[in-house]
Amino acid sequence: MSRVILDEAAIGRAITRIAHEIIERNKGVEHCVLVGIKTRGIHLATRLAERIEQIEGEDIPVGEVDITLYRDDLSPQNQEDEPVLQGTDIPVDISGLKVILVDDVLFTGRTVRAALDALIDLGRPEQIQLAVLVDRGHRELPIRPDFVGKNVPTSKTELIAARLDESDGADEVIIEQRSETSIH
Repeated sequence: MSRVILDEAAIGRAITRIAHEIIERNKGVEHCVLVGIKTRGIHLATRLAERIEQIEGEDIPVGEVDITLYRDDLSPQNQEDEPVLQGTDIPVDISGLKVILVDDVLFTGRTVRAALDALIDLGRPEQIQLAVLVDRGHRELPIRPDFVGKNVPTSKTELIAARLDESDGADEVIIEQRSETSIH
């Protein structure tokens, strides 16, 4: 059984709210860059940049980070037993900038930890902030988002799936019960 917890309109409102919070916290967006974690984080970062530009009339650079080599649960994804790399592409030097890291769902914090490691390898930002569409709890690492679209307390037997039009053909966040065999 699954149910929609954020529909297209709610996702749009969350992005607008996060955009306003980013602008307010940083007193504008000068010296800021949005960096999306592949894949859905990139789509959200792009949407945030568009919304910020509508609000502030200022462009904010958008980049993407591939955390594949930084994961602590790295598993082979192709026949050569090598992980599939999607590439990191950030259009500016992040040194001295405020980086707003963007992801869809925050769960254990391990994905964000990997992204932080990848960013630090690229330079020394002035600050790194975290924006997520959904925070579902169950952190295994001391990571807390600065900007949250929706807090959704969950049990570990539930699954949160964010679907975005750019990659999934629809905008929605659903919650569903996992089967007992997939919990381990």
